[in-house]
Amino acid sequence: MIRRVPPTEPFEVERHLSKNEALHGIHPDDTYLKPGRIPHIWCPGCGLGVVLNAYIQALKAREIPQDRASVISGIGCTGRAAGYLNMDTYHTTHGRAIPFATGLSLIRPELSVTVLSGDGDLFAIGGNHLIHAARRNVNVKVICVNNFNYGMTGGQSAPTTPLEARTSTTPYGNVEHPFNLVSLAAASGAVYVARWTAFHARFLVESISEAFMKPGFTFIEVITPCPTGYNRPNKLGAGLDMMKLFREKSEIHHGLDPNEAELDLKRRIVVGKFVDLEKPTFADGYEKLMNGDPKRA
Repeated sequence: MIRRVPPTEPFEVERHLSKNEALHGIHPDDTYLKPGRIPHIWCPGCGLGVVLNAYIQALKAREIPQDRASVISGIGCTGRAAGYLNMDTYHTTHGRAIPFATGLSLIRPELSVTVLSGDGDLFAIGGNHLIHAARRNVNVKVICVNNFNYGMTGGQSAPTTPLEARTSTTPYGNVEHPFNLVSLAAASGAVYVARWTAFHARFLVESISEAFMKPGFTFIEVITPCPTGYNRPNKLGAGLDMMKLFREKSEIHHGLDPNEAELDLKRRIVVGKFVDLEKPTFADGYEKLMNGDPKRA
């Protein structure tokens, strides 16, 4: 049995576990997770646990303390991640994670503000917020879990559902062209854009870690199809089958034009870091304006 011990302080720093503690099931990431919330509610085979763990490992790699990090999420399966983290988190209304994160980032610039949400929340009802936050280069880190459908509400088709794919609202196959999320984020102005799958856990940790250190709007897409709402009707198998598919179909192409980053589960999944550039953030421009920058006179 796993014994969860609540931290003595609200944001206790991780400590080295003794041999006795390790033997009795105290996990080294316990201080990052709210006591009593594990096991999680996500379906067997879902990659959301991998993504959540990758976020925690990236925090540890950059030695970002929990009282200097915040996660904002919207509605959906991915949005539940905010409820598991032992730090300041906000579970906002549908599609509104990014404007909430924008306000927090501007008023508390010392915080590492991350939006952790799904493709439906970020690119359907929240799509307009995302493209303008990227255009403004707001200092917000977006991790988008792309599961190809609205997993929490019944497996309906989403802006990312592939052509011909079956969902609860496209039982004969989807006829709408899906968004290429990395292309859309890059075209909108994101300074860092990457895509990985749930199979590429170590690459994902490294990518999130890099995004933490990048001033401005960063975007990381994580491919992990919903095992219940998407994989079942499309006969893609269980979680292990998806890991084998990711291993066989994925190709890493760093620096590739995001427009050419193909995403086809039957043929080829292009992953990698596509954009990594420097430009002033929204906060930089606002500060210059408020300080009476002579170049703006």
